[in-house]
Amino acid sequence: MSAIAGIYQVNDEPINLEHGKKLMKELETFPADDVQSWNNERVFLGCHAQWITPESKGEKLPYFDHERKLAITADAIIDNREELYERLQVDKWKQKEITDSELILLSYHKWEEDSPKYLIGDFAFIIWDERKRKLFGARDFSGSRTLYFNYNQQTFSFCSTIKPLLALPKIEKKLNEQWLAQYLAIVGMIDVVEADATPYKEIFQLPPSHSFSIVNGKLTLKQYCLLKPGESLRLKSNLEYVEAFQEIFQQAVSSRLRTYHDVGAQLSGGLDSGSIVSFASKLLKLEGKKLHTLSYIPPQDFKDFTPNHLMPDETPFIKATVQHVGNISDKYFAFEGREPFSEIDSFLEIMEMPYKFFENSYWLKGMFEKAHDQKIGVLLNGGRGNLSISWGSAFDYYVTLLKKLKLVHLLKELKQYSQKAGASRLLLFSALSREAFPFLYRVPQVDSSYIFPKMINPEFEKKTNVIEKLKDHGMDGTGWFATTNIYEQRNQHFEDVFHWNASNTIASKLSLRYSLWKRDPSNDLRVIRFCLSLPEEQYVQNGLDRALIRRATESYLPDKVRLNQKISGVQGADWVHRMAPVWGSFKKELQEMIRDNQIFEFINDKVIREAVSKVKEYPNPESATDPHFKILMRAIIVHRFIKNYT
Repeated sequence: MSAIAGIYQVNDEPINLEHGKKLMKELETFPADDVQSWNNERVFLGCHAQWITPESKGEKLPYFDHERKLAITADAIIDNREELYERLQVDKWKQKEITDSELILLSYHKWEEDSPKYLIGDFAFIIWDERKRKLFGARDFSGSRTLYFNYNQQTFSFCSTIKPLLALPKIEKKLNEQWLAQYLAIVGMIDVVEADATPYKEIFQLPPSHSFSIVNGKLTLKQYCLLKPGESLRLKSNLEYVEAFQEIFQQAVSSRLRTYHDVGAQLSGGLDSGSIVSFASKLLKLEGKKLHTLSYIPPQDFKDFTPNHLMPDETPFIKATVQHVGNISDKYFAFEGREPFSEIDSFLEIMEMPYKFFENSYWLKGMFEKAHDQKIGVLLNGGRGNLSISWGSAFDYYVTLLKKLKLVHLLKELKQYSQKAGASRLLLFSALSREAFPFLYRVPQVDSSYIFPKMINPEFEKKTNVIEKLKDHGMDGTGWFATTNIYEQRNQHFEDVFHWNASNTIASKLSLRYSLWKRDPSNDLRVIRFCLSLPEEQYVQNGLDRALIRRATESYLPDKVRLNQKISGVQGADWVHRMAPVWGSFKKELQEMIRDNQIFEFINDKVIREAVSKVKEYPNPESATDPHFKILMRAIIVHRFIKNYT
């Protein structure tokens, strides 16, 4: 794992090495096991290395292969090493010590610009091909590692973070108004739909699933990976599907345990993290190692206001998993005294851009801090699980059955589901009918904009033409996705690479700050391709939603967790409660913000003032779900970013 940086002199002038040194100087804010650079007359490559895997200890990066005339700098962990050994004919004696960057270089030597198609893992890398006078680079399919760049007629500069690039001469800190317009107009957690954009007009990022090349001064970007459902995998029995899943999932988990440090995992009371922990614990036990789990819980004085089917404190389910799985050292963190308002400056510095996940910001960072204190090198996580390993909405599947008039199958499913989930068959059938045949009920479509007030200034919206840009990517004028069909939304998620940027940006940047790598087996490319190939009935059957993972973890997880369909964990419900000690400061900043006319060039004056009027003398914990309070936090975050970082 590394922060990488470099400069390529596009014209024939020699490179200014002082600029390269400036990039590396800016990276000194991150801890490092080694700092090295390499250059020739036109190229400077740098690496601020953090050693995570056994093979990375003492790794020479940047590395120049004199025989092949190739230079590389890389921020990468490659997971399909055994497959690459065979494809690249790596000698057995060398397999245990060959580094991931060397495997990338050998892959490029064999497949050139197609090489990223053969790599599975988390990576961003740059290669200088001296013979072809070509600069080539790539970012993994989901953008697990960040890679930013500036390109002009003279130079191409790149870095894992934005700040070092802004320190270079002739790169101005201009606000990218189109980026900001999209951020404000999109209601959900996606930041923007232009996957190559950043908040700075002169800084771009290489999108996930993309590579680039520069030849004869011309920069070309290419999408090398497109994820979409293909031909369905047809096996003979449910057992065969389970066995096939277990094999590929175990491979994904196993390849993510490769570290000479301890292994940790974020553990909630649900299926995704629980399944990862159960597989990882068994594998680590064979190596004589324990798995260290870290779990977030609300503070003791938090009074749960959520409905009975939601659970902010998942401790009972977490402990059931820990006791059943075994070989786990479990720790629980309430992060007393921490809340999202006081974390804003820290997060803006880390993210280098506005963010939307403030409700969970303090504990997301806190997990990395605690893992670092425990000398954990790899922190497992199941963030992509809802769309891969634990996919399967019973309601939506039953709507599909009703639309196809498969009534015998549907009625059988409803009987089993009502018994297992505690739902009324009559009420469920009524809800299914309204969803399947809305024209029969003449129910008008609800305008979702009332749920989350429109935050963007209407004039700014018009000036940037942002609504048309969003429509090009499947969003309507409210900032929500136009389609409510979850199957279409799932397909869009995997096909449109902008979905991946926000969550992976924070993980990548926190990893650099705390010298550990967040790794998600549910986001393994092999696992996702497998999950996309399965027929839908594998995901909902016999009254079980998320049926595949429930069947595949029999004996791996306790039934209390594995078969739970009545209670869902909810994180971040305590964010307003936590802000009680800083409520006065929060209100004061809101008043200062609404006196700053500059911010109202971008955000909706009327909406923000209306939201401010709802802020009372003392915080009401139930305001955590109020969209007015959410837009106020987003507004403060944007205001501070514009004031301090542009």
